[in-house]
Amino acid sequence: MPDAIVIGGGQSGLAAAYALREAGLEPLVLEAGSEPVGSWPRYYDSLTLFSPARYSSLPGKRFPGDPRHYPHRYEVVGYLRDYASALDADIRTGHRVESVHHNGSFVVRAGHEFEAPVVVAASGWFGRPHVPALPGLDSFAGAVMHAADYREPSAFAGQRIIVVGAGNSGVQIGAELADHASVTIATRKPVRYAPQRPLGRDLQFWLTVTGAARLPRSVKGDPPTVPVLDTGYYRGRIRDGRPDRRPMFTRLEGRHVIWSDGRREPVDTLLLATGYRPDMPYLDGLGALDERGVPRHRRGVSTSVPGLGYVGLEWQSTLVSASLRGVGRDARYVVRRLAAMR
Repeated sequence: MPDAIVIGGGQSGLAAAYALREAGLEPLVLEAGSEPVGSWPRYYDSLTLFSPARYSSLPGKRFPGDPRHYPHRYEVVGYLRDYASALDADIRTGHRVESVHHNGSFVVRAGHEFEAPVVVAASGWFGRPHVPALPGLDSFAGAVMHAADYREPSAFAGQRIIVVGAGNSGVQIGAELADHASVTIATRKPVRYAPQRPLGRDLQFWLTVTGAARLPRSVKGDPPTVPVLDTGYYRGRIRDGRPDRRPMFTRLEGRHVIWSDGRREPVDTLLLATGYRPDMPYLDGLGALDERGVPRHRRGVSTSVPGLGYVGLEWQSTLVSASLRGVGRDARYVVRRLAAMR
């Protein structure tokens, strides 16, 4: 029997396994995919990190290359592969967890049954794309896709596209598509921006030296939205109408969008950049999740199921919790708390 079972072998699961080994415990990591790299291979091709390499490392291994450069998606995939290969842990790929039961110890079913006194759910925050209840969406005759399924812009050349949502992904994808298509970003509120390099230094530098990266979340309820990190490029693109930004439409009819001023316009593709929700159906029945499927926890330690922890939740403890730099700190805290309960 391992000392702990970690569900998920992406950045959160690898950080949890490292923290468990650091505490002298033997983890078993169960990863649904074919390799322990999480969701990174499925993100859109042009994705780069908002944080330079200096602030993008997991515990025990520095991110390679110039510490000032902003790593590309494929660099993160390579980094995670190397990290997993050097990690002294039993990592089993192709093991999708189906259920978790608790009766003194945890029994985790993933094709076979595995048992341990501790479970860390590290399948992250990005497994279930969120589709909002938009009027007319169910009968919309155009194409509908989530940002999770977007890869690159060439297939959309010449189309009329509405991007719903103005977070970082929505604005980045919208600007990229606008070089190939007619694109509007539709939002309920104006786009919010934050400087990526205030006073010539990356925002992560200021978050670190001021201690803001360690500040706990101060309000309850849904996590606050993060503004678009920008050097001025995206603000300029939207100001120039490439893409333009409009208030949210009122409804969809057939292949048309009806704008708030009553105008009716045909649309080819509706792209939903509307975020994600936790994807942990394997915890159903444990009492670990609330009615929305969101974990009941305090800083990653379950408040309803002893011995259960989480790593990689958005705003788990701080603003950077779901990032490469943040999961290591959270993992160490969760492991300390869970180890004390054994």
